[in-house]
Amino acid sequence: MNSARLVRAAVAAMLAAPLLAACSSDGDSNAAPREWIRKTYTATGSDWLDPDSTPSEVAQAIRTERPELDRASGGTMEFLRYGDDMVTVSPYRSGSLIEIEDYRNGYHRHQQHLTYWPNPNSSSFRGGGPGEGK
Repeated sequence: MNSARLVRAAVAAMLAAPLLAACSSDGDSNAAPREWIRKTYTATGSDWLDPDSTPSEVAQAIRTERPELDRASGGTMEFLRYGDDMVTVSPYRSGSLIEIEDYRNGYHRHQQHLTYWPNPNSSSFRGGGPGEGK
């Protein structure tokens, strides 16, 4: 009887693993490609660094990995919107600094450059998360 429970638990765990993986941020096609960015660029605390590429080159590489929902440029910075995430690529020394943050926070930090993006405080805003704004 105990072994039957163990087998059922093992089968349930095997079936649940793909579902949990699909719920991770890289499993969501609307989420920023966090894992790819972690593997591709040099970590600097909570951000990442490309020591040689311009912000537009880095943004293009990220877009190639996972297309964004929207893109904007402001001054020398590039902004990529992925559902509830925002990727900001800005100049840093001779390269670029990559930041990933919650769309709401990023929008408020950089709204002067994001004039046509939806305001997350608007009642018409539909975020990328399950059940948000729907």
